[in-house]
Formats: sequence, C-alpha cells, structure tokens
Amino acid sequence: MTVRVNGVAVSEQDWPSPQMAAVHELLRQRALALGWLADGAGPEHAEQAIERVLAEEVRIPEPDEAACRRYYLQHLQRYRSGELVFARHILFQITPGAPVASLRAIAEAMLAELRTQPGLFAERARSHSNCPSGKTGGELGQLQRGDTVPEFEQALFGDGTLGLLPALVKTRFGFHIVAVDRRVAGEQWPFEHVHARVAEDLRRDAEAHALSQYVRVLAGQAELEGVALDAAASPLVQ
Repeated sequence: MTVRVNGVAVSEQDWPSPQMAAVHELLRQRALALGWLADGAGPEHAEQAIERVLAEEVRIPEPDEAACRRYYLQHLQRYRSGELVFARHILFQITPGAPVASLRAIAEAMLAELRTQPGLFAERARSHSNCPSGKTGGELGQLQRGDTVPEFEQALFGDGTLGLLPALVKTRFGFHIVAVDRRVAGEQWPFEHVHARVAEDLRRDAEAHALSQYVRVLAGQAELEGVALDAAASPLVQ
C-alpha cells in the first residue's frame, strides 16, 4: 500500500522504513507551512529547513540540579565503575535459513542437561558452540558493561546470579547458554563526581522524548495512509 501524508505520496526507497519516510514528509510539510521552504525546493534545502523546524519548534528543557539528582537515583546502574563478571557461554548460532525452532529445542535440551551435570559445560562448548571461545571451553574472560551486545549484557549484569543462568539468552547472534563464574562488585560514583555526565544523559533523553512528542502531534494533525506513527520515536527524525 502506498504511503501518503496529507495526500502526498511518499517514496520509501531511500528510507529504512515507511515510518521514517512518513516522518520526513511530515517535517517537510511543516517547513512548507511555516514558509521556511519553497515549494519544489531540492533535497538539500529541504534538509536545512527540517533542521530549522526541529531547532525552533522542539523545546528541550535544560535540566536543573534537582532533575539531575532524580535521574541519577533512577539510573544508579549507569554510574558505577569496576563492575565485572567472569563468564562462559555456548552459542547456538542462527544463520539465514536455519531451523530456529529446532535449534532452540537443542539448546534447551543441553541447558537442562547442564543443570544436572554442570561439569560437562567445557566439553559441550568445545563440541557444540559456534563461537571461537568454544575451543577454550566457552571462556569469555573478564567482561564489563559495554563489552557485549545489550541483550547479553542485560543477562550478565541484570541481577546477581552466579553459576548457570536458568534460561537461554537470545541475542542477534543466536541462543546462548551462559554461566557466570565470578562477579566483582562495582563502586557507585557519587552524584557530585558525575553531575556533568548525568546532565548530558538527561538532556539526551529529554531531547528524544521531545522529538517523539513533536512527531506525534504532527501525525495527529495529519491525514496518513499506509502507515501508523503512534509509536514514532526520536530515531525517526534524527
């Protein structure tokens, strides 16, 4: 179905998604309505006008100290140093055309086996893991936040579990059986030491929220066909 914004057909070929194409058109039309873009102007002028729209119409509050302190308390895990885990894994890699359900079933069966016989972990990693770490029994060594993809990091640092994690960890690479052998507790940075970083993080989150809300307002005032923008987020307009 062709995407249309206020009756204007939108070409999707230059955009990763129909939503992004529609948001761009919404912003282009807003620039036209404000008189900041001439009808028929080329792409370069359109981008400049859209930048002006966002700069002048999206209000991003400057965080004060009270807001920064609230944000810090709500995101304490972001402001720690030295938190480490020593972990192992067995990867069942998902490749194009792979039978995902069967692969998961095999991984689940091995996880059940290792729950009762954890001493087999290294042997199973060497024989079944699709990660180079399999050659060393699945050893990943010392890891800190930021070293792995977010979904794997969440499994490692989400709680204080030691030993074999009770469920498979699903990432973009496949299914992982994970064992955490050791944890080194991090040190909480005092608010005063990270005030500037907290302010920047809060400002970035506020900008994302403001952009998202602005897009929702424009979408609510527009006639859209072939696309829904109820959940439009800031990456659509960055």
